[in-house]
Amino acid sequence: MNKKKARITLACMALLLILLAYTSIFGIGKTGTGSARNITLGLDLSGGVSITYEAKGDEDPSAEDMADTVYKLQQRVDGYSTEAQVYQEGTDRINIEIPGVTDANAILEELGKPGSLEFRLSDGTVVLTGNQVAAAQAQSQQDQMGNREYVVELELTDEGKTAFAQATSENIGSVIEIVYDDEVISAPVVEEAITEGTAYISGMASAEEAQNLASSIRIGSLSIELEEIRSNVVGAQLGEDAIRTSLIAGAIGMVLIMIFMIAVYALPGVVASISLLIYVGLTLVTLNAFDITLTLPGIAGIILTIGMAVDANVIIYARIREEIAEEKSVKEAIRTGFQKALSAILDGNITTLIASFVLNLMGTGSVKGFAQTLALGVVLSMFTALVISRLLVNAFYAIGFQDEKYYGRAKKWKTINFVGKRRLFFAISILLICVGPAAMGISSAAGRGALNLSMDFMGGTSTSVTFGENLTIEQIDADVKPLFQEVTGDAEIQAQKVADSNEVILKTRVLSLDEREEVSAALQETYGIEEKSIHFETISSTVSGEMRRDAVTAVLIAGICMLIYIWFRFSDIRFAGSAVLALMHDVLVIFACYALVRIPVGNTFIACMLTIVGYSINATIVIFDRIRENTKLMEKATLAEIVNASITQTLTRSIYTSFTTFISIAVLYVLGVASIKEFALPLIVGIVAGGYSSVCITGPLWYIMKTHTKKKTA
Repeated sequence: MNKKKARITLACMALLLILLAYTSIFGIGKTGTGSARNITLGLDLSGGVSITYEAKGDEDPSAEDMADTVYKLQQRVDGYSTEAQVYQEGTDRINIEIPGVTDANAILEELGKPGSLEFRLSDGTVVLTGNQVAAAQAQSQQDQMGNREYVVELELTDEGKTAFAQATSENIGSVIEIVYDDEVISAPVVEEAITEGTAYISGMASAEEAQNLASSIRIGSLSIELEEIRSNVVGAQLGEDAIRTSLIAGAIGMVLIMIFMIAVYALPGVVASISLLIYVGLTLVTLNAFDITLTLPGIAGIILTIGMAVDANVIIYARIREEIAEEKSVKEAIRTGFQKALSAILDGNITTLIASFVLNLMGTGSVKGFAQTLALGVVLSMFTALVISRLLVNAFYAIGFQDEKYYGRAKKWKTINFVGKRRLFFAISILLICVGPAAMGISSAAGRGALNLSMDFMGGTSTSVTFGENLTIEQIDADVKPLFQEVTGDAEIQAQKVADSNEVILKTRVLSLDEREEVSAALQETYGIEEKSIHFETISSTVSGEMRRDAVTAVLIAGICMLIYIWFRFSDIRFAGSAVLALMHDVLVIFACYALVRIPVGNTFIACMLTIVGYSINATIVIFDRIRENTKLMEKATLAEIVNASITQTLTRSIYTSFTTFISIAVLYVLGVASIKEFALPLIVGIVAGGYSSVCITGPLWYIMKTHTKKKTA
């Protein structure tokens, strides 16, 4: 790159940074497209619509039917937001909360009133009912002429398969109407007998028409028939103070990281800082562009990715210093440094992308939302490190920053015998892991439950209070929540304001009859309200059994896919095996933290575990990449020497990356509100555990597997 191109490159980067900053703050056009203020926020940050349905009929539906209905409705509302929540209230009511919207009537119209679904012959005979339809999805395919057509794919239950096979076999050429709430929504003609349990409805004019029909069928296939009894626009669960302190924490963390990078890496540190600013700007703009719902844990996740985004830069600049230490010219060191760092960066990030793809495909609710944010962060961090940073480093070199002093030289460290100390490392890990079961046993014996399961998993009590004045969220946090906490002895209290009214909804753990009476009396005495203004309802967990099952299945499949990819890339299943064992180690250490400190286990628990898995696998891949490289370069060295040298050579990178990520979360923990602290603390533990396992566990584990296999073969 010559000086002219370098100046143009730097000018373009400055312009890009200014454009991203302007777009993030002000947006483009009258609507402010792309601005941070237009990012879709979750119920905890901006509120949304709350709709309550009640089961029709004189008798209460069964628990199984209610659970099935909650699960199917959750799948339906995921189309509005991955952070939408569906939970049971009492024995026959279901609440749906959809963030980021303020028009309850529009949502009701789009969502439709969940009602009965039937498949009828034209003479009115019912051949199939909604509860015999397992799934309905819109798809596109090519017809016999090669033209694109839109269809709806139906998957039937075993009972539905038998009934539909008989009906279609006897009525080829006839019309079977799909009737939703006594209204015909589609009237396909039977072209052939459908005996395998999968049917396709064709003839849709557009993808939107196919999606609407599929949605109506999914809603209509509920186990029970529902009717809407109330809908409200609810305010944010958290006040502006929570958002403000989180954003301040993010800004402080980013500034500290930039100062650290500049102090350690000189000119490349400046480049990393510019890349980091561009990364943050791109993240804010793309969150808006892809309409990803952002919650408070999501903000924490983005702040975490700021620390993780530095990782690729650290790998590159450490490589450049190593090349300079090998007496190569600065220009050659830059070229070779980026080249040698490429495989570690790609392997680490592709492994994480595989996990996020599986989680997005199979997960529901917050798991899907987490996967989308994770994938976005990974792609953008790779782009800024491999494209932006490379252009900037070469541009600065071209305009005159060519002296070695601007880049630094790697120091020769004495090789540490990590393999020789493996028994000590394994003993420490076993001890840390055992803390979890021990703490769970003690808590269980004391009658507190093995884990402190939150309302997300255990359900609770929803208390609706109509005050004599319109309280602010800050007043609720300062005065009303402590009143509830004094009775419950539990700090986990969620509060929501109902828009355009004095009503406040507070959700707590399950309250006994005596506790309800105590809360009611305290509210009446403190605020002078009447007893009729206070209503209690038992609510179910927002994380249903099916959602938990889906999350566990998605994580297991993601782990298997990561294992297969590492096996393929490193041509050695022992690399994959030791990596997965290290991930299990990190998860169990965080689990021990939850059990020991009694941190509430809720939706953020899943997000925390997944975050650390993504973080830890990156650190492990870097060490494995160096072992793979040194195996070819150190032909005369023993296996233990290769492992020890590889870990020592990448030790600086491991420490720096863990430190920058730690800074991000530590600042968030210090400044954040209570709910953020509950998310940040286990993340801090996970960062330390992930750094420890990558350095002290994975290499020695691979060494043991390698030598043990050789002995068996011999």
